[in-house]
Amino acid sequence: MPTELIFNDLCYRSLSSISVIALQRTVPAAVVGITFLSGGQSEENATLNLNAINQYQDPGRKPWKLSFSYGRALQASVLKAWQGKKENVAAAQKELQKRAYANHMACLGQYGGDVTGASGKESLFVANHTY
Repeated sequence: MPTELIFNDLCYRSLSSISVIALQRTVPAAVVGITFLSGGQSEENATLNLNAINQYQDPGRKPWKLSFSYGRALQASVLKAWQGKKENVAAAQKELQKRAYANHMACLGQYGGDVTGASGKESLFVANHTY
């Protein structure tokens, strides 16, 4: 999903329904869980997308736990707050706690978009990124 898109509530709901329907058609119910990568989305967009997927209602048709395995979307605000300085460790830890809480709530489908980080909605997209 291109991170250059302007996201709004309708976009999150549309992407979540498309995602869940695709999973329903291809992933057996015996699979325990599915984790999503942030894919270069901003921290906030990754969290809002995870929240929308977990809010998607289709009774009996989402047998897996839908969670996250974010790297950049958890670290960006932490690294920005820390800046490699010992005196910023507490601020960096606070940023990590905020992002972890936001994504925990998104896993429950209860994130209200009210947790902002130092990197917030900055795109984390890196062209031609390789691992």
